[in-house]
Amino acid sequence: MQEVQFEDALDYAKAQDVSDPLAHFRPQFHFPKQADGSPIIYLCGNSLGLQPRLAQQLMQDEMDVWKELAVEGHFKAERPWMTYHEEFSRQLSPIVGALPKEITVMNTLSVNLHLMMVSFYRPTKSRYKIVIEGGAFPSDKYAVDSQLRFHGIDPQDGLIQLRPRMGEDHLRTEDILQALEREKDSIALVMLSGINYYTGQCFDMKSITKKGHEIGAMVGFDLAHAAGNVRLQLHDWGMDFAVWCHYKYLNSGPGCIAGAFVHERHLNRKDLPRFEGWWGHHKESRFKMPATFEPAPNADAWQISNAPILAMVPMRASLALFNEAGMDRLLAKSKKLTAYLEFLLNQLPTDRIRILTPKDPKDRGAQLSIQVKGADRSLFDDLVKNGVIGDWREPDVIRISPAPIYNSFEDVYRMVQILKKCLQL
Repeated sequence: MQEVQFEDALDYAKAQDVSDPLAHFRPQFHFPKQADGSPIIYLCGNSLGLQPRLAQQLMQDEMDVWKELAVEGHFKAERPWMTYHEEFSRQLSPIVGALPKEITVMNTLSVNLHLMMVSFYRPTKSRYKIVIEGGAFPSDKYAVDSQLRFHGIDPQDGLIQLRPRMGEDHLRTEDILQALEREKDSIALVMLSGINYYTGQCFDMKSITKKGHEIGAMVGFDLAHAAGNVRLQLHDWGMDFAVWCHYKYLNSGPGCIAGAFVHERHLNRKDLPRFEGWWGHHKESRFKMPATFEPAPNADAWQISNAPILAMVPMRASLALFNEAGMDRLLAKSKKLTAYLEFLLNQLPTDRIRILTPKDPKDRGAQLSIQVKGADRSLFDDLVKNGVIGDWREPDVIRISPAPIYNSFEDVYRMVQILKKCLQL
């Protein structure tokens, strides 16, 4: 990104918002209110995105379809429930950089991770290890541990956890690649996060995928903190699978339906094991109720149950806004907005603050993970009392994530001023 001359001033932040080409998206989201009715400074897109204003009306529309058509809603609704999920694959295509046929929307993230490992973790006597980053989101660690145990493998033996060098916060790409080379004959699956939830580090997914395949392993990624946040090119990078949720940067509601990617080279493979259910059956013959499963010719083959329509409705509102904004404009604003947050934090007259997240914009998304020396949760609680919602992670990290589709430069400026007040600087 070109060098920007930032200013530590409210007038500067307001001027940036006036010239922001995405500013008109902000009023299309609901912001929580403070006791006095003013909007909360909401900087928690890394945990739960805000509700699009259109979501409630779309939900009411589907409730009306249910009321008026009942079961006929599957076929006679304006947006038939039978094919409701298919539009999401097309809408997500430019967001995750994949062919629509490689994308399906189903279940929740950890469920999808398990379903993907059924197909892509196939341990043998000599090649059975799984690689994750040390400090991965706990659900990923639980999932891979349980997969190892399911196959009769002790996680102490079968799990390789990659950790930064002594005194460093981030994994170096060269260290990841060297670790894969070192264990090349024993690794069955490389399964990292796209972005580490705690530090905010974005991994070099292209290089890791290439190396993983060179050593004969399958490669998958958990993109929970990456989808809708950083540039993704899943098809071109060639990973075998990926999973993600939509309730963070993609603003689709708490516990919302999740997504999965399966590279096209794995579609229509007869030799690939998979847990099967009727909604993964080829849709042209699904309702003929055949006794033998015929997989759909796309990633929908990994679906098991029919689509939970009411859980999917908010995605229509959010993805329509995302596609109208476009990933190029969103990413350009995100880089500038996050850099402005970093600039303001560095202006604070204290040596107590340390930013864990990488400085290079290519190695991060919208999140900055902030450590404050000598602070505990009470600092975070003070921020909340003063109208700022971020995210607290034990033992001492505050995650602040300005989402470009609805956050402003003024949000970022005021948040840092409130932090300064809470720290009595």
